[in-house]
Amino acid sequence: MAVDKEKNVQVLVTFPKEVIEKIEEYWHDQKLKNRNEAIRELVVNGLKKVKKDS
Repeated sequence: MAVDKEKNVQVLVTFPKEVIEKIEEYWHDQKLKNRNEAIRELVVNGLKKVKKDS
């Protein structure tokens, strides 16, 4: 599936292996489609928490 470049921006991010292991555990526990979906969900949830806490 092509990325809608009007609405989305692709970025390359490097994570330590330990973080990837935790992301993949989250991905499988939540039964998400792929790792990218897990990363997006974690980032959105983290941003909501930061906003709520500030």
